[in-house]
Amino acid sequence: MSLRRKAREYALQMLFQWEIGRQQPARVEAGFWKNARAEKTTRTFANQLFEGAVTEAAALDELIAQHSEHWRLERMAAIDRAILRLAVAELRAGATPVKVVINEAVELAKKFSTEEAAPFINGILDAVRKAERK
Repeated sequence: MSLRRKAREYALQMLFQWEIGRQQPARVEAGFWKNARAEKTTRTFANQLFEGAVTEAAALDELIAQHSEHWRLERMAAIDRAILRLAVAELRAGATPVKVVINEAVELAKKFSTEEAAPFINGILDAVRKAERK
């Protein structure tokens, strides 16, 4: 597994923890890294992804809600919301190719969510991608 994929998994786990407990991001990170071991570059990338998603959570939620037809954000599974926030934040940062971000989000959904989550997340991210290109 690549270090960046592992970083995305760690970021997702922290984001999910933040979603459930709504603790300060620094507290979530500190608690998470007490138990998880990773290379410095992996930790740095995971923290960047996590912090970016938390900082922009309201704007990300609005964007996700605009592109999730027939689904209110609060009805989505918490893990799916976290995957979508993480991916949309990374898409908006623009440092990673769009196809890579979407593929990584789909892989996270396959690993951490239900069978239906992967195509659902792919569809929303594709809609976000198309809207952001305009």
